[in-house]
Amino acid sequence: IISLLNFILRITWLFSYAQDSTSPPNIILILSDDQDVELHGLHPLQQTMQFFNMHGSRFTRAFTSTPICCPSRASLLSGQYAHNHKTYNNSLNGGCNGQLWREQFEPQALPVLLQKNNYQTFFGGKYLNQYKGTAVPPGWNEFYGLHGNSRYYNYTLRENEKNVSYTDTYLTDLLITRAAEFLRRTVRKEPAGKQPFFVMIAPPAAHEPFTPAPRHAGSFADVSALRTPSFNAPDRAKHWLVGSSQHLSQATIFTIDEYFQKRWEALLSVDEMVTSLVTILNETQCLANTYIIYTSDNGYHLGQFAQPFDKRQPYETDIKVPLLIMGPDVPKSQLIQIPVRLLDLAPTILEWAGISVPDYMDGYSFKKELNGAYKNKTLDVINHERTLILLIEYWGEGNDDTYNPLCPGQRHDHLAQCTPAVECRCQDAWNNTYACIRDFRFNLDRIFCEFLDNDHFEEAYDLAEDPYQLKNIVNDLFPIEKATYRILLKKLVKCAGKECSD
Repeated sequence: IISLLNFILRITWLFSYAQDSTSPPNIILILSDDQDVELHGLHPLQQTMQFFNMHGSRFTRAFTSTPICCPSRASLLSGQYAHNHKTYNNSLNGGCNGQLWREQFEPQALPVLLQKNNYQTFFGGKYLNQYKGTAVPPGWNEFYGLHGNSRYYNYTLRENEKNVSYTDTYLTDLLITRAAEFLRRTVRKEPAGKQPFFVMIAPPAAHEPFTPAPRHAGSFADVSALRTPSFNAPDRAKHWLVGSSQHLSQATIFTIDEYFQKRWEALLSVDEMVTSLVTILNETQCLANTYIIYTSDNGYHLGQFAQPFDKRQPYETDIKVPLLIMGPDVPKSQLIQIPVRLLDLAPTILEWAGISVPDYMDGYSFKKELNGAYKNKTLDVINHERTLILLIEYWGEGNDDTYNPLCPGQRHDHLAQCTPAVECRCQDAWNNTYACIRDFRFNLDRIFCEFLDNDHFEEAYDLAEDPYQLKNIVNDLFPIEKATYRILLKKLVKCAGKECSD
């Protein structure tokens, strides 16, 4: 079936694109949850990878600017860094779906701009962690937004004008059905080229509680978590939260292995989702003029540096995300080394749609680079033309409310993500706050971080030589290098609009 669909895809793009290329393109954005790329998180998506390997491109340097769900999703929707859209963490007090977001940033976000320019818009799945379904956010013609954080069963959706609760319906399957209904209904209502569509689907996988569909349970029962060189390896050269970790017990490692398996199994239904969407696009004759984007809000670690499982850290497992794109003028069967951020997707989508990118967006469009790669078909790897540094920023969210009485410590310690399931290893704290530069200038592959803790701790890694970030080289940098990084960070954490790229 997959081979046949791939053949149909080739024929469709060869013979259909010419007649559709003058019409505004359709856009589908699939946003998974907590899906890593460094720990082989794309492995379960075998069908998806076949499609994109043959008909699209895979980005090898795609990053979230804030490695946690709500700020990252707000950045994707707004095209802005978290320090500008003011969504700092997953809590309401931290700006997640707060009043400032709803009144100032949401009304000028990507779906609103597309809708104002004749796009039919659809959203299904997890929106923002603190969204509670009292109203449909602006910009969506059809909206099926999850109340709160990721769930697989026993959830409530805001379905346009009403809230609907489900008990036994697997959420990813429901999202496939709703998206399919929208696509077929929209195409029937509007002949090709009359009104393009923007579809954003945000399934729960691979987020906790890591629940696979029953048909997929046990599919990876023989798989263990990836034993990277940093697995269960405490590292005293890192900032205090990670540097104070002790070796994980065998019971915790068993839990990590179990979660690793279930995460992969939960992603199998997402793989089916992509296949279904491609099939429907082909059936409705929309495929040739549709961009399909697959990515995640952040990465995830499982056992690295003796940290059990979470995100929130400035290491590749947490900040690097999958990014797959196929569609008109996207090179096929290529690896793209252009460094990009999730907040660059909104400007790129707007340029695809022929809409001017607003000055308040911090991201920039990589449409031009993709077009250049498409025309230069002789290159296997496309290098980025610009000199580019990326900002990674995070604000620890430990407070009185994050105290877990089942774990050691006091409420005033302001620790967070402490759970007895992994011996109360706390994964966050109030001063787990940092800003980093991911530096690709001058053929470098480096990260430099400053932590806002009592020690003003700094970390730096040369990923070309040390891809697992085992050696903190901050004291090996030349003084001028450290001074330059500090100056750049001072500017970037305050930048807005085009000055963030300059």
